[in-house]
Amino acid sequence: MFGIDLKSDRALMLVFTAAVLLLPLFAAPIGAGYPALMQFFVIFGIFAVGFNILFGLTGYLSFGHAAFLGVGSYSAVWMFKLLSMNVFPALILSVIIAGLFALVIGFVSLRRSGIYFSILTLAFAQMSYNLAYSVLTPITNGETGLQLSLDDPRILDAPSEGRLPTPDLFGIEMSATRTVELLGIPVQLNVGFYFAAAFLILAFWVALRIFRSPFGLMLKAVKTNQNRLNYTGVNTRPYTLAAFVISGMYAGLAGGLLACMDPLAGAERMVWTASGEVVLMTILGGAGTLLGPVIGAGVIKFAEARLSRFNESVVEGWFEWLPDSLAYGVTKVVSTFVGDGWHLTLGLVFMLVVIFLPGGLVEGAKRIFGFLGRRKERDDLEQVGSNLQGNPAAAE
Repeated sequence: MFGIDLKSDRALMLVFTAAVLLLPLFAAPIGAGYPALMQFFVIFGIFAVGFNILFGLTGYLSFGHAAFLGVGSYSAVWMFKLLSMNVFPALILSVIIAGLFALVIGFVSLRRSGIYFSILTLAFAQMSYNLAYSVLTPITNGETGLQLSLDDPRILDAPSEGRLPTPDLFGIEMSATRTVELLGIPVQLNVGFYFAAAFLILAFWVALRIFRSPFGLMLKAVKTNQNRLNYTGVNTRPYTLAAFVISGMYAGLAGGLLACMDPLAGAERMVWTASGEVVLMTILGGAGTLLGPVIGAGVIKFAEARLSRFNESVVEGWFEWLPDSLAYGVTKVVSTFVGDGWHLTLGLVFMLVVIFLPGGLVEGAKRIFGFLGRRKERDDLEQVGSNLQGNPAAAE
């Protein structure tokens, strides 16, 4: 692509790093350059990259990863309440607690495979969600959600003076934003976004190392034919359990980062639809590919932010140039797929991708670049042929 060989790991990392760091510049012209949405792009990118290590490499489809996302958020907020508003201790605790939780759930769930594994993970996630609303209310604060208060101890920080503190990185607040003009475009540079972006780049590099390692090859072998491995005497459970725990730690990191951007944790982050969302992100972008889950996360979060904003009056404005009777019908149909009904659009796109692009959007991009490459080669051959016809001496 553009003369760059993305099959080289170094080139892939350079392109990925540049794309992530320049995201505010690319997102601003399409109305997605505000901090909250860009933070979602990178945080859910981490979530999807981690999920892909389990699903993309081993083929084990978990419907319970939202539980680790929620556990990561709760852990981070508790660290903010008890120790400090510095984000590093909160993230360390989020990753550790989510990893331990994943170890317990994975140890039980991985005793089965296929649909039984998926149902077990879904059951654990729903149990976690319901426990957060019932017996664990002293820890989760039930329906209200866990949030900061002025009388929290925060033993490493100075006492709060009349206002709730905000998460910071050694004194630099995550919400700090500066607007600059680049190439004539006003671009918002947010501390929280670049902090999360650094973790996305690190998470992508770790995933790349796993994909290329003997451990990653073993996980791919599990996906190809686990029974054959077992018959040859290979015990695959330690490998799948390790992938499950690593994937859970990625989800815990994403949950902790969500709390760093907005110090609030609620049980809704553990509901099964959140687990389904990361499945959609991974399949839409391309399961088993490195870039696919990040692309899928970006597409779904962008669609959620943009399509859900449109209402019937906005859609009516799009078709006011049509005759009244026709505009009314078209507006009714199109407005069904935006606003609260944006999930219908997402479902339609997902169906088309699964049917025509089983490899996700990454496969679509490969087909387009392959077509353009073949067309260029054909044009070059035709040009050489016409040159030879115009200069018979050269042909001889």
